[in-house]
Amino acid sequence: MYARRRRRYFLLMGGCLVLFVSAWTFVRDISVPAAVAMSIVAMLIPPAAAIVGNTKDPDDRWWDEPPADAPTESEKWLDELDHRKDHERQERYGAKHGDEPGARRGPR
Repeated sequence: MYARRRRRYFLLMGGCLVLFVSAWTFVRDISVPAAVAMSIVAMLIPPAAAIVGNTKDPDDRWWDEPPADAPTESEKWLDELDHRKDHERQERYGAKHGDEPGARRGPR
C-alpha cells in the first residue's frame, strides 16, 4: 500500500541523514576514512530510496488501472465520434461510410 512504501522511503532517507550527520559530527574525530565511507554509503541511499518508494506492491492498485481488455477513455471517445459521424453521414446522404458522393471506390 501507499503508506507502507512511504514508510520504507522515509526510513531509508532517515538512515541517510543519520549516517551523514553522524559521520561529520563525531565519527570524523575517531576516523576520517570511516567518515568518508559513511558519507559514500549515505550518498548511495537516496536513489535506492526513490526506487523503493516507487516500486509497486503486489496488492497496490496502480493509478486505478482498468483490466487489460477494457477500452480506454480515448477509445470510448473515438468510438463515440465515429458513431456520430456515421449517423450524420446516414442522415445527410442516406448511405454508410465511404458511400457518400465523391468518395473514391477502389484503387485508381
